[in-house]
Amino acid sequence: MRVVIAEDSAILRDGLAQLLQLRGVEVVAAVSDADALLVAVAEHAPDVAVVDIRLPPTQTDEGVRAAARLREEHPGTGVLLFSQYVETAHAARLLADPAGFGYLLKERVADIGEFVGALERVAAGGTALDPEVVAQIFGASRRATALAALTPREREVLALMAEGRTNHAIATALTVSERAVEKHIANIFTKLDLPPSETGHRRVLAVLRYLEGTHA
Repeated sequence: MRVVIAEDSAILRDGLAQLLQLRGVEVVAAVSDADALLVAVAEHAPDVAVVDIRLPPTQTDEGVRAAARLREEHPGTGVLLFSQYVETAHAARLLADPAGFGYLLKERVADIGEFVGALERVAAGGTALDPEVVAQIFGASRRATALAALTPREREVLALMAEGRTNHAIATALTVSERAVEKHIANIFTKLDLPPSETGHRRVLAVLRYLEGTHA
């Protein structure tokens, strides 16, 4: 797996690069600003770009705007936002095309193995969302509609689905059987009116239905 890192803190940038390299991840570039990120991705065509939201010169939204450009110009490259902040509007907008997207909070990543696993999911076209990000996005929703029909347990399952967890991982987290998880997911699909489709990934579409409420 080949990775580009965009992080303005030299200590965090170099430290993350070294940790990833120790895990067998090839860090092809580690840069400090959005312009350098765009150049590095165009040059190296990495599997994933790890991007801080706030980059020079204004330390506001340069990183997330660069991430949006990467999604448009390099659709084969996954994007993992790695930030101290929860930006619900930015996350919801980028999730309009959810394949190969992740959003993790720096202070909550305690295990480099889990971080590498998240990178691998994003590189493979999946999603990786921090539970706190999911909780704040979900909490920001003001439109109930079909979502109101979900039970508390179904909402828990949907939140774990949004993190990119498998049915087995969801079952472990909730201390239930995989069969129970499958039943909850089937109920979610039914209540959100997501019939089987050859073109749509229903797990991702279910998460998007939840996130769309942020733009209500």
